[in-house]
Amino acid sequence: MKKNRSNEIEIVIIEDEQDVLELIEYILTKEGYKATGFLSTEYVEQFLEEENPAFLIVDRNLPNMEGSQFVSYLRSKGYETPVIFLTAKNGDKDILDGFESGGDDYMTKPFKPQELVARIKALLKRSGITQYNKLRYRDMVLDCQKQELNVDNSSVSLTNLEFKLLITFIKNSHQTLSRNFLRDEVWEDDGNFNDKTINVALNRLKKKIDPLDSKHYFTPVWGVGYKLS
Repeated sequence: MKKNRSNEIEIVIIEDEQDVLELIEYILTKEGYKATGFLSTEYVEQFLEEENPAFLIVDRNLPNMEGSQFVSYLRSKGYETPVIFLTAKNGDKDILDGFESGGDDYMTKPFKPQELVARIKALLKRSGITQYNKLRYRDMVLDCQKQELNVDNSSVSLTNLEFKLLITFIKNSHQTLSRNFLRDEVWEDDGNFNDKTINVALNRLKKKIDPLDSKHYFTPVWGVGYKLS
């Protein structure tokens, strides 16, 4: 069974054909992503301001504004949200125009669902957290630029190390994180890390984000480390 990550990674699809839009939403939802679809670009910018999705899948043949023009507009406004074009425009110039307008990847129709998912995963891996300001996981929202955390719409104060630790878990939420990995990523092997360091830091973090110990964000994996749940 695939892990439900619907509150962690949100993907916007802009596709004017209803059946294609529903197919892509189904594919993404089945993979555990949160998929939000639009039949035109009309309300997308407002959505980006409010929701900060991980990236966009954009058709080129859209009503009102052509897809690459819309992406170019977003880039001019300072939006860095990664974009995959998924379109029937498959000429060499079309593909070049897509990248020049600010696209990060380009797929042509008809497409294979497995390839779309693979490209999504590759783009997420390349993008990291620096491509967008906010990360979401369950009821937590982290503003990476301001280094602020909200849990269930309430502000929670974290130390720099705790914030970095939480980001590391969310960024790698699909896998168990070993103590050695956490040492290298969070403490950068500064010489102050020992067997109890991660336990102390994680317990402090858990008490801040889950003071009633009712949400169980972290799961220990015996003999390996910890993972988000």
